[in-house]
Amino acid sequence: MKKILLNSLVVAMCAITQQSFAMTSLNDEELSTVEGQALLSMEVQKGFKQIDNLGNNYDQSNISFYKLGLEAEMEINTNIKKLQLGCGGVNGAAGCDIDIDNIALSGLPANSNYTADDRASSSALITNPFLQFAIKNPNQASTREVLGFRLSAEKIQGLLTLGAENSNTPNGINSFSGYMKTKAASGVANTASRVMDYASTGQYIEGTVRGKLGDLTLPLDLHYKSNDYSFTLQESTAPFAIPSTIVSGTRMKEIVLKGTGTVERIDFSGPLKAQLLNGALTLDKQITGYLTGLKTDITVNQNLGLIHALYLNNPASLSLQSQKILWPGAAVAANQGWWLAMEDEVDLGSISPSDKVQITNEVLQQTIAGINHDLTNNVRICGGIISGCIVGGSLDVSEIKNPTLIDFPLNNLKLQGQDFKPNCFGGHKFC
Repeated sequence: MKKILLNSLVVAMCAITQQSFAMTSLNDEELSTVEGQALLSMEVQKGFKQIDNLGNNYDQSNISFYKLGLEAEMEINTNIKKLQLGCGGVNGAAGCDIDIDNIALSGLPANSNYTADDRASSSALITNPFLQFAIKNPNQASTREVLGFRLSAEKIQGLLTLGAENSNTPNGINSFSGYMKTKAASGVANTASRVMDYASTGQYIEGTVRGKLGDLTLPLDLHYKSNDYSFTLQESTAPFAIPSTIVSGTRMKEIVLKGTGTVERIDFSGPLKAQLLNGALTLDKQITGYLTGLKTDITVNQNLGLIHALYLNNPASLSLQSQKILWPGAAVAANQGWWLAMEDEVDLGSISPSDKVQITNEVLQQTIAGINHDLTNNVRICGGIISGCIVGGSLDVSEIKNPTLIDFPLNNLKLQGQDFKPNCFGGHKFC
């Protein structure tokens, strides 16, 4: 009886399968309503003549790009203790194309107050990863050649950190070969107090004071020139902005960012002595005042080991090639060797230095001409020549307008926007 029931059930299932899942032909109108997606996709793209974003020309008409893609979204949270690629070889016996310590990839933090546990429990999102080969002379078996391959994705969304901590000691990136374009960024440099004197500038302070001689109504202008001064410059702030910048090269260890800004009011005070009327009188004053209008031409020379946090929301790729190749969709050509590229703009966050910036002697030297111009052309009143200019103990010169453009270098600074939490549960810096 059981065998009969079982046989009947099998026959019935076969009948249902044949009726429900039999192949059926569709006309064009019916096909237009059908949607589908393959898990795997294959694509061949022929190269051509083109120009990259750096203005370089490439003729790749004899190259075809073969792509095997995965049409899916993947999540990943990973830590890599040490990544070294392309050590020695064609790019030099010393060093590596890519040498990075303590790489961590996680999801993007939901807010700035995220914890290490929050980060460790998140995942980066990789959209449509793929493997691509560059083949030279693809249609000629005798001369066909593999020029390179690339691991990539249409988009990677997540937080990529490099190094164990954001400190004054470079860590993380030891050398970098690749391409990235930073987003326009801004910051505020807090300048440290310092003394400006002849020893630091090697230049005279010049100006003119106006006083009265006795009861005469006619004022007398007295020009002075001094190398005996010592002004204490108080702390100030220097807001600045840096435009979007392309970073591209092989085995780079530092980047250079250019920007502009304005130094806010700088209060100063200190003694000044000078001879008047060919030594007949002596100007001996405690000078007070403040500088305004200084413009800055900012140059940030930054060790890559001080760049730690990259907020990704863009295509990215890792490739190896035997010659320069402009991969499909890439902004610039990848150099020979290993190459890491992040195609869309990368947000570095705030680039404000965490520590006070020291004003160098070279910066001070650039300000003297503007100071002397204001003190000479905008005559300061000191009262009676004897009672005010000579005997009086202080002179307030008030505002010195100095619209000078100064070169303001910032070197190897710990940046506020590069702070990050480790990708670890618990208190470990790296795991």
